Amino acid sequence: MSVNTTQNKHLECQGKNIEKIKKIQEELLGFEEAYDLSELFKVLGDATRLRILFTLLQSEMCVCDIVELLDVTQSAVSHQLRVLKQARLVKYRREGKSVIYSIADDHVKTIIAMAIEHVSE
Repeated sequence: MSVNTTQNKHLECQGKNIEKIKKIQEELLGFEEAYDLSELFKVLGDATRLRILFTLLQSEMCVCDIVELLDVTQSAVSHQLRVLKQARLVKYRREGKSVIYSIADDHVKTIIAMAIEHVSE
């Protein structure tokens, strides 16, 4: 199909779905929202971070327990937890000398649960 034919087909379509286009434009993600969402997916795009999140779905834990469970170095776990904290996916509290990590809120639980369900289909 030539470029002109493609352009003509596009021109034939113009104006047929104005109401649909207007409705979608009203609800369309803005650039900043799309950027923030893409950054969230980048954070979730790491297997170690996902394993940490899944672990924290089961129970809150300190770094040393996560290291033992996942057989990953302490520095790697600490680094990944820092990334997860910056993305507001995990939170922490101090308990004596230990820092205990947990899932930040129910939204994170829902995101991870839905993702697991999706890939399990």
